[in-house]
Amino acid sequence: MNTMRTGLLMAALMGLFLAAGYLLGREQGMLIAFLIAAGMNFFAYWNADKMVLRMHGAKQVDRQTAPEFYSLVEDLSQRAGLPMPKVYIMDNPQPNAFATGRNPENAAVAATTGLLRLLDKDEIAGVMAHELAHVKNRDTLVMTMTATIAGAISMLANFGMFFGGNRDRNNPLGAIGMILMIILAPLAAMLVQMAISRTREYGADRGGAEISGQPMALASALAKISGAARRIENPAAEANPATAHMFIINPLSGQRMDGLFSTHPDPRNRIEALKQLAQQMGDTHPSTGPWSVGVREQDGPWG
Repeated sequence: MNTMRTGLLMAALMGLFLAAGYLLGREQGMLIAFLIAAGMNFFAYWNADKMVLRMHGAKQVDRQTAPEFYSLVEDLSQRAGLPMPKVYIMDNPQPNAFATGRNPENAAVAATTGLLRLLDKDEIAGVMAHELAHVKNRDTLVMTMTATIAGAISMLANFGMFFGGNRDRNNPLGAIGMILMIILAPLAAMLVQMAISRTREYGADRGGAEISGQPMALASALAKISGAARRIENPAAEANPATAHMFIINPLSGQRMDGLFSTHPDPRNRIEALKQLAQQMGDTHPSTGPWSVGVREQDGPWG
């Protein structure tokens, strides 16, 4: 269902690009905007993982420096049928995590020290399984494609603004319609892009629950970290808000991206979906799974 919805949203985004491109710049304008946007995102696709990890001060760890966390990710990767990703820890009090990398062979997963301190081991497994589901679903590629099209639409609007758009007297939009198109096309593209991002989060929640086998542990983790993220600032994310969509929970203060303009679904809706999945899977005890070690919440398994 999520895959079908993503496909429909991407088709809508491409349709918007074709319509806006034809009205604002005809075929030549469409081609120029698409090539520029594709070039920028091609560079990001190959280099964004290193850039994002550096932005958030992530440090790579291995079996010697973080044996329990590394082994947990390794176990989950095997369960997911994925190559072992690079593993990073961010020295950040806000509990959060993200995945990056252009494909499963070049993936990285990162968690904050706040997440490792706040959650028990089952919950951490649920969060990291969610991030591995993003890797397995190739969501980085999906979001790169949508960013390319959305960026091309924004460039077309800029072309229309600076060069007066298409001056064809037979243009059915007229001058006022053209102005509205210049304003509304990028806004519509942004909304579709955010809707795709939200859809991929639901898909990763389901995929992560299936990898870990514990949807209720992931639901518990989402409840904890969404509450903590509202109270604890993430300076790196505030300085780089364009990376907010990568995190499992919106890292920006005040939940500025909630509602229509959110890159993340409401955590309550995600938790409810996981509860329904748990009923289907027969998971009613989130603290009795294969990674449960009975660690006190205030200490955390690596605190």
